[in-house]
Amino acid sequence: MKTPVFIFILVFLKSFTLAQLAPTNDNTKSDRSNRVIELTSQNFDSSVSDGNAWLIEFYAPWCGHCTRFSPTYKEIAAEIHDINKSHESRKIMVGKVDGSIEKSLTSRFSIKGFPAFFLVEGWKVREYKGSRSKEAIIEFVTKTYKDVEAINFLYSPFGPMGQARNIMMAVGKNIIDSYQIMIDKGYSPAFSAILIGSVGITIGIISIVTIGFMTLPKLKED
Repeated sequence: MKTPVFIFILVFLKSFTLAQLAPTNDNTKSDRSNRVIELTSQNFDSSVSDGNAWLIEFYAPWCGHCTRFSPTYKEIAAEIHDINKSHESRKIMVGKVDGSIEKSLTSRFSIKGFPAFFLVEGWKVREYKGSRSKEAIIEFVTKTYKDVEAINFLYSPFGPMGQARNIMMAVGKNIIDSYQIMIDKGYSPAFSAILIGSVGITIGIISIVTIGFMTLPKLKED
């Protein structure tokens, strides 16, 4: 019988091991340029690092504005595909993220409402705050994006603050999953909570001690 500690550690590390090794949906590898590509926490970084610019919509199925805008967003993807044919140097991909499921990505981008639009190009991330019209969005991704200041890298989804939010959300999800699995296996809520807290404190102490040793100043030799 598996020990509760082993169960917790196994589930806690899930998103950093098996999830990262999960195969990318084949739909994101073929016929990508003329349609809206569904992005998830598993394929997001590998997709947007392909050297192209990415127009990304964060949406939620329960959002009425998102539902009504969906046909227009597909038209935007088709038109951008035609524009890509005449531009050799700069290609634009069109993607979307289901914010109701991908909590770590919505936290990483500091999403406060749906729909939300971003242009990701390398390390630069620009938020679109104009009207939700096909013409305005296409003009933004092809021309006027240069007039919009990119998000400061410190607070960018790819910067330290964005990555910290992403990790905290992933860790929180794993803790909740671990707790639920232990409850399902018959352990008491109190015991499960104490065990998870103890493991968390232990990991924190080990991390602090390790960082401390790594940052100790070297003694000068005479």
